[in-house]
Amino acid sequence: MMKKLATGLAAVAATSALALALPSAASASTADSDSWGPVYSQHYQAKASGWVSVDWADDDHESNTITVRGKLWDLDNRSYDEGGKCAYVKFQASDFDDNWSTVYTKKYCGYPAFKRFSFDSDDVSSLRVKVCQIDLHGSYPRNCGSWSSIYTGDSETE
Repeated sequence: MMKKLATGLAAVAATSALALALPSAASASTADSDSWGPVYSQHYQAKASGWVSVDWADDDHESNTITVRGKLWDLDNRSYDEGGKCAYVKFQASDFDDNWSTVYTKKYCGYPAFKRFSFDSDDVSSLRVKVCQIDLHGSYPRNCGSWSSIYTGDSETE
């Protein structure tokens, strides 16, 4: 009986310690992270949203790593025979010389569910996202929404 009581008290103490530690750990990790989205395709048949964070490698703000996490939803309930399409998300980053390039794309077919994604990109001054639709076996996105800015480093360097 005493052994069960001691084990139970130890479990409660460990759980309490973990619960007390989690809020501070969660607030520390979200302090450098901003949510973005939702961003939609044209006609609202695909959606993406998530979080973006920046880690500066130096105090002069000349080198960084952007981390993006998110979810991509396929909201097109039509069958492929009826013209249904998959969800598609595209990210472009601008370097510190204002040159834009595609840094990540993701395709997901699976109405009504979502697919998680994440990626990192180095030396980013701005980041934007666009959500589209794409044919099941296609390579050309269509029905795209407009570009949405999800990060700009201008405000951090002032």
